Amino acid sequence: MEIGERIRFFRQRQGLSMNALAKLSGASQSAISEIESGKRKPTFDVLERIVKGLGLTLAEFFSEETPSLSPDLRQLLDEAESLTPEQRQKLVEFIRSMKGVQL
Repeated sequence: MEIGERIRFFRQRQGLSMNALAKLSGASQSAISEIESGKRKPTFDVLERIVKGLGLTLAEFFSEETPSLSPDLRQLLDEAESLTPEQRQKLVEFIRSMKGVQL
């Protein structure tokens, strides 16, 4: 899959418009359109910003395997990794309470 096709795949998977991705990445909507359509190749800087706007790392973007976690869940996991075991347990309890699940 070409770079533009990958960008379109991940953008659509997340339900993002080109305009929304442009705002998240700082790349212009026209640049994203041209890259997705194969009319233009992105510079490394632009690609890096677009990939970051998609909530992915470059490794995830180029991986043959599709990432299983959405960007919002990945962000939650990244934040949780820095917590102590006790804080993590409290977070689990909090999430369960939000879902109405009894402990």
